[in-house]
Amino acid sequence: MRSKSTRVVVCVAIMVFLGGLLALVTVPGDAQTDCPCLWSFFNNSLHFTGNGMRYWYEEPNGFMSVTNIPYDNLNCKECHVKSCDKCHAIQNGSKMEFSKKKSKDMGTCMKCHSREKMTFKFCKAAGRLDVHIAAGMVCADCHYQADIHGDGRRKISMRHPYPKGVIASCKGCHVDQKVESPEFDPDIPSHKVHGDKLDCSACHVSFSMACYNCHFDRAMKEGKKGNFIPMNKWLLLINYQGKVTSGSVMSLVYKSKKFIAYSPYFTHCVSPKGRQCGDCHQNKAVQVMLKGQKVPVVSFRNGKVVPWQGVVPVVPDKLQWVFLRRVGKDKWEPIKDSGKAKVQFAAYGKPLTEEQFKKLAKKVKAPETKK
Repeated sequence: MRSKSTRVVVCVAIMVFLGGLLALVTVPGDAQTDCPCLWSFFNNSLHFTGNGMRYWYEEPNGFMSVTNIPYDNLNCKECHVKSCDKCHAIQNGSKMEFSKKKSKDMGTCMKCHSREKMTFKFCKAAGRLDVHIAAGMVCADCHYQADIHGDGRRKISMRHPYPKGVIASCKGCHVDQKVESPEFDPDIPSHKVHGDKLDCSACHVSFSMACYNCHFDRAMKEGKKGNFIPMNKWLLLINYQGKVTSGSVMSLVYKSKKFIAYSPYFTHCVSPKGRQCGDCHQNKAVQVMLKGQKVPVVSFRNGKVVPWQGVVPVVPDKLQWVFLRRVGKDKWEPIKDSGKAKVQFAAYGKPLTEEQFKKLAKKVKAPETKK
């Protein structure tokens, strides 16, 4: 055990080191005034800045090109963390205390991450709760350190290649070696066949969680979120960094102008068992495309919104979406044709290549597994 004098020297050295770091950090004036404790690398994290949403909204093909409303005038940024208290402070009698336990409580995360909250609700109702959640894991088991507090470098978006906004990945735990779980044995034929051309999520994520058709007019007027239709019946396959991965869409309507953004998205509803070959290869959606027709991913029939069910490859010209106007609490009606929707590919997602689609269009035989 170190002596008292040694511990003091160590503490002073750490303080001097941190002081040098703090001198290099540019801190917004309001943060300096309101919360001096944030004079640290945390100020550059996505949790603090909210840069990810801003980046893709303001991008030349982003939704701001439709609304002409500056990001700073939106209420999207209300959840971004400007104080340690939001995740760590608890009341203990008349005093506030720092709590590490609170930061690991999923309820703390769900207050802001509403899409994940909906995901777990729908997964549970469908009897396919995420395998990690079912095992008792919490958000902080995968997302910790740099994912939450940053690493001192200013982050641009979650998917930005450098510096990475989110570090957590499947292979962070499921390493490329034989493990006890047979579901992740690299000797499984489907793993060998796809190799590094297919992301884990393409087979193991159950569905795409989408907050479909945000009615932006009402959202701005009412100053709150919730003017959308939660949807989880299909799974989009999108191209990301040369791999087929799971994706989702964000469709919006503003003054009858239509907009849709495709992006890679990891819905937190993971199944230990992957899809069957026929769920993707020459499935119903692929067959519709091969006939030269469009897949009605979301349609409107008999006064109701009708989602497609199953896996859908992202080939934009072959996908059909309905755009709706909210006319009541739970009532929607299609917007009369006001031209084509503006399309954005966000978070570095891209349409499937011709080669990737050809592989999906080919009928394949399920590989034999070892007995």
